[in-house]
Amino acid sequence: MPMQGAILLGPALLVYGVFSIWPMLDVVRLSFMHWDGLAPVQTFVGLDNYRDILRDDPVFWVAFDNTLIWTALSVAIPPSIGFAIAIGVNQPLTGRNALRAAFYLPVIIASIAVATMWRWMYDPFFGVINAALTALGLDGLIGDWLGDRHIALYSVFVAYCWQNVGVSMVLFLAGLQTVSPTLLEAARMDGAGRWQRFRHVVLPAMRPTITIVVILTLINSLKAFDIVYGMTHGGPAQSTQLMAFWAFWQSLQLHDFGRGSAIAVVLLAITLVIVIPYLRWSQAREAAAR
Repeated sequence: MPMQGAILLGPALLVYGVFSIWPMLDVVRLSFMHWDGLAPVQTFVGLDNYRDILRDDPVFWVAFDNTLIWTALSVAIPPSIGFAIAIGVNQPLTGRNALRAAFYLPVIIASIAVATMWRWMYDPFFGVINAALTALGLDGLIGDWLGDRHIALYSVFVAYCWQNVGVSMVLFLAGLQTVSPTLLEAARMDGAGRWQRFRHVVLPAMRPTITIVVILTLINSLKAFDIVYGMTHGGPAQSTQLMAFWAFWQSLQLHDFGRGSAIAVVLLAITLVIVIPYLRWSQAREAAAR
């Protein structure tokens, strides 16, 4: 049986190792090198790349702060909206399947297409958002959504949220199917109200799903790139710069693969520091609840 398992897993592990593990290890190696991506020789520079980004690169810390804000918003808002929508479309509604499809539709649209669409909607002169505010008599709320460095990051996040709410909705909807109707009916017969049934029956049953949603949301938010690339390129004045995008910019635009790899390694370390303790806490909580 162990041999059979090894044979079945072997091809998948080989592909995973070649296309995931090896590139990740090579990025760690490159973070200790100086290389412009073209020269045949890579020069070992030790920790210089890390010292440069942490001490001498002010944009790195702007990207770091923006990434923390982006991640906090991503964990709080899209899953909450997705959970509310999942509860709504889990009810016996007319056209329920059509509603589910409509809410999930933005997920399957390419991120660069979403960025292009929202960039047009945010246009200060011809965009539909400012036009709608004008039509409603709310001229005071009109703004340069992607040109004002104080609100540009949050404007981009709205587009990101619109696209990603459907992922949380589908996962939570799947989790709601695991809630036992028998337990809900028993709680109702015992006099539990709707809120009490939700708190004491639905939420405990949804804990594994919530853990999965939070972890996936964390990972996706920390590596957010394409929506920023398509909407602002990190501007204005680096106000929408994120660590994943800054790593790309250093490597492929400034041709400094060493510093770009160092930023990517720091981002990986941040991800592990956040995800691993959360996983351990979630597992301990589930074990204690059994």
